[in-house]
Amino acid sequence: QLQLVESGGGLVQPGGSLRLSCAASGSIFSINVMGWYRQAPGKQRELVATMASGGRSNYLDSVKGRFTISRDNAKNTVFLQMSSLKPEDTAVYYCNAVLQRMGFPYEYEYWGQGTQVTVSS
Repeated sequence: QLQLVESGGGLVQPGGSLRLSCAASGSIFSINVMGWYRQAPGKQRELVATMASGGRSNYLDSVKGRFTISRDNAKNTVFLQMSSLKPEDTAVYYCNAVLQRMGFPYEYEYWGQGTQVTVSS
């Protein structure tokens, strides 16, 4: 059973920091892209940051310079360091991975269950 397990969400004051983690497990052959999306109430899910296996990253314009994505490929884990948080960053953050499982010929996209990030004073 493949799982993406997130941790690190919570309540933080404006200007504060949080670090999200997501570990993928379950007969994984290779992981292409790992990243983070978010969905605020009443809004569509949006890409926050992604990182390919070779290290190339992509960010939502509004988080550039404040958020940093990183990966530990040996542990199939992706991190999102969030700094200078703003109330508009409040959302459920979802881990995402495009990966190939052992015994499967193609890559598929998987999602975590989501972790709440609330930025409020």
